[in-house]
Amino acid sequence: MANTADLIAMLKEMNDIIQENKDFLTELDMPIGDSDHGINLARGFQAVVEKLPGLADKDVGTLLKTVGMTLVSTVGGASGPLYGTAFMKAAVVANGKDQVTLEDFLSMLSAAVEGVKLRGKSTTGEQTMLDAMVPALEAMQAKAGASSSEVWAAGLAAAQEGVEKTKDMIATKGRASYLGERSLGHQDPGATSFTLLFSVLAKHYT
Repeated sequence: MANTADLIAMLKEMNDIIQENKDFLTELDMPIGDSDHGINLARGFQAVVEKLPGLADKDVGTLLKTVGMTLVSTVGGASGPLYGTAFMKAAVVANGKDQVTLEDFLSMLSAAVEGVKLRGKSTTGEQTMLDAMVPALEAMQAKAGASSSEVWAAGLAAAQEGVEKTKDMIATKGRASYLGERSLGHQDPGATSFTLLFSVLAKHYT
């Protein structure tokens, strides 16, 4: 169970983890992208944190919608629209709710996944953030009925495994797709940043 105050605290921690890993994410992006994934996300989440004080009395849906819109307007490249879409689709599920349950979160993550698929015209196996998002969702759904901590732990483990698997994929989306087989061996920055963000949520529930 998480209310707006809980989520605001988690969003601040998400900003912290992105700032801490900004250079690492940008290094991952150098061989296969625009060398700016970490820089762009760090700028976006800093902008999100600056808006949080004005959202303390809002419902979860309004909070997440504002996060999504902020990311779209401040994060460049492909990751801005994709992360923005993920948060805005989750916001629709959480609209009007003062707190969200684990069941709500699974519905929110499912909506986020579908939004990213549609926006990026992509699916799993194409060396994108979906290669961490989808395994996390499926692992959590498969643990239905287990304790909350077990469900979150399964999701995080699956996301981390998904990140590792991106090294064995040939990118077919974004700038990395221009490299063809040369994208093999490279860890996807988007899958990595999603897993970092997801780790903040999992830490609170495990």
